[in-house]
Amino acid sequence: MGEGTALLRGGGVRAGPTGRRDRRWWFGGGLAAGVVAGAITFALVTGSVASGEPDPPPTPAFVEETVSSGLQHVYDGGFEFYVGGGAAVLDCDADGFDDLYLAGGENPASLHRNTSSLGAELTFEHVPDPATDLTGVTGAYPLDVDADGTTDLAVLRVGENVLLRGLGGCEFERANERWGFDGGEEWTAAFSATWEGDTLPTLAVGNYLALPLAADNSRGCAPSELHRPDGAGYGVPAELEPGLCTLSVLFHDWDRTGRSDLRMANDRHYYTDGEEQLWQVEPGEPPRLYTREDGWEPLSIWGMGIAVSDVTGDGLPEVVLSSQGDNKMQTLRDGPGRPTYDDIAIRAGTTAHRPFMGDMTLPSTAWHVELDDVNNDSYPDLFLAKGNVEAQPDHAADDPSNLLLAGSDGTFVERAREAGVVSLGRGRGAALVDLNLDGLLDLVEVERGENARVWRNLGAGTDEPEPLGSWLAVRLQQPGANRDAVGAWLEVRADGRTQSRQVTVGGGHAGGQHGWVHVGLGDADRAEVRVQWPDGEWGPWQPVEADGFVVVDRDVGAPVSWAPPTRVVRG
Repeated sequence: MGEGTALLRGGGVRAGPTGRRDRRWWFGGGLAAGVVAGAITFALVTGSVASGEPDPPPTPAFVEETVSSGLQHVYDGGFEFYVGGGAAVLDCDADGFDDLYLAGGENPASLHRNTSSLGAELTFEHVPDPATDLTGVTGAYPLDVDADGTTDLAVLRVGENVLLRGLGGCEFERANERWGFDGGEEWTAAFSATWEGDTLPTLAVGNYLALPLAADNSRGCAPSELHRPDGAGYGVPAELEPGLCTLSVLFHDWDRTGRSDLRMANDRHYYTDGEEQLWQVEPGEPPRLYTREDGWEPLSIWGMGIAVSDVTGDGLPEVVLSSQGDNKMQTLRDGPGRPTYDDIAIRAGTTAHRPFMGDMTLPSTAWHVELDDVNNDSYPDLFLAKGNVEAQPDHAADDPSNLLLAGSDGTFVERAREAGVVSLGRGRGAALVDLNLDGLLDLVEVERGENARVWRNLGAGTDEPEPLGSWLAVRLQQPGANRDAVGAWLEVRADGRTQSRQVTVGGGHAGGQHGWVHVGLGDADRAEVRVQWPDGEWGPWQPVEADGFVVVDRDVGAPVSWAPPTRVVRG
């Protein structure tokens, strides 16, 4: 697993991509002592070595509300549905509360309207509709394809993928023909989108094993696809070859140069002579794989999911890759320009290669991965959905998902058991999302063969929610085809620290989110925000109050506060 050695990092300060002097880990020389024993210590420094032990990150309290919420849904099926099981988070009725669309596999997918009241218990209402209740669904991603202000859905299937056009009021219609989208007939489990111009988005579709399957799966991996707009709709998709059984894709600006390239996580169980992939995607040019000459180094893992966020505080995104066995956390070795990454998962404490309880002697299997701030201390935490593929005896059967809380020194600690989010079901897709708009991120997890689960975050409370750090939720808007400013960078500055988040569509495992960008602020009671819009133009720093929702509209300028609607608490 590559766990036997690690490199020490010393201190250093350099200019980040936004021009400020930022904190960053730097490689030093020599092998770290005590790695075999698991004693790995390092510090995140700002020009001098920090002294003393940092305070442990605060642990939020969660309470499971699956039964009382009314959420009833099971993802299941045969071999084709061992992977997938995604959760899409979107506001399908424009009330500010995020709703859920859950993949079903051989069961119908299902849409669940969020009927929760502000700060109260979580409740959902199933919304049956032939347009959304599709079978064969492995996952789904929300986005506004046609810039009409209503969220649409890209539905991934074993068979034809379907674009669903949002009509408002949680109603949808099939839109493949309307937008000229060829849904194909492959086994799809991954999706991402970006805008290359003022037209429809460019769509990346990640395909898994080629269909039809042979008895021994000898058909190998299917090529993935890039769908670019051609006039009023989509043209013939370009194949992304070699296909290496892709399970997650993400367009993101990995080096803050203004271009969103396509990262792919691939399952080494089926490919031969393959690796993880990064495609350069220039507008008007054919996609091109980064090579060794570009600085790309080979990495072959059981790639399941992708998450990106600025973990080290230098303005550049780290990449977390979920896998079987040890998971990866990658940081750019030399900054912008070359996609050469170092794995910092060991020293950060995020390998999560074996269960923290259950079958602790066997390797874990991780699926959905997400970086977000569940305790609002201003450091993004890491959630990994875990679960055996089906009945693999050489991997853990009792394999609970991980909630790894980030500390101020750059290390993470496992706190799922203390937080109360332990399940021994076979986790697949998931989402960290503020479902009752109280500023605390709740948790939804899809489990193979069992009912999906939902936990409400009580923060510092036990029976009732209590604040646990300040927070801010931001939504971006701009004129034109890319209405939600996908590809933009949001920066939030508070108490001398700046957090950087890119607005993306894709990643995770078979599902993602569309809506509020959540940022924890720690003890700050106010902050400043600014946006680098997708075309590269920077907006000014703007003051905002903590503990609220704001919309930053490019045409308006100043952030506009948004107040959640008042609902009667259900008795």
